[in-house]
Amino acid sequence: MKLKITSLALLLIVVASSAFIAAPVKPVTYKVDLTKSTLTWVGKKLTGSHNGTIDLQSGDLLFDGKKLTGGNFTINMTTIKDADKSANLERHLKADDFFGADKFATSAFVIKKVAAASGSTVNVTGDLTIKGITNSITFPATITWNADGTVTANADKVLVDRTKYGIKYRSKGMFPDVGDKMIYDEFELAIKLVAKK
Repeated sequence: MKLKITSLALLLIVVASSAFIAAPVKPVTYKVDLTKSTLTWVGKKLTGSHNGTIDLQSGDLLFDGKKLTGGNFTINMTTIKDADKSANLERHLKADDFFGADKFATSAFVIKKVAAASGSTVNVTGDLTIKGITNSITFPATITWNADGTVTANADKVLVDRTKYGIKYRSKGMFPDVGDKMIYDEFELAIKLVAKK
């Protein structure tokens, strides 16, 4: 009889304690609004620089409450535009020397880790795939919750080393005798993602 009471008491303790164990919360998906989101680029060379835009193709951000936990976005590399409207430069950027847009029509970024920094700033680490080659990059981003229920994620200066993706055209590191025709290995991206449930 004593054994039955002890067993019953243990069973009640297990049931009661399991009631307090919260089920894992499923992150809420916010869909990137392509009409309000932007991706701009800057490439620098010894004698100047070029800048322009690339269209986003799709994207999602995952949130646990107001905390960014994951997400991804896809870039349509066939839409590379030069701000000065140079058709020759746009053609060259899409060619095999650079992004090979005919063969690699999209690039992608997948968030792997988000670490708090300060205030609304977080450090985002993820896998960036360009020309079928994937490398991990980390950059700061700010998260802003808007009055209309949308959320904006801004990364103003994402540095990408193009040589890690097989883009070696006029790289001083790859071709030391390139002289004043040298193009810097790193280019900059500015990413603005506006997303909604």
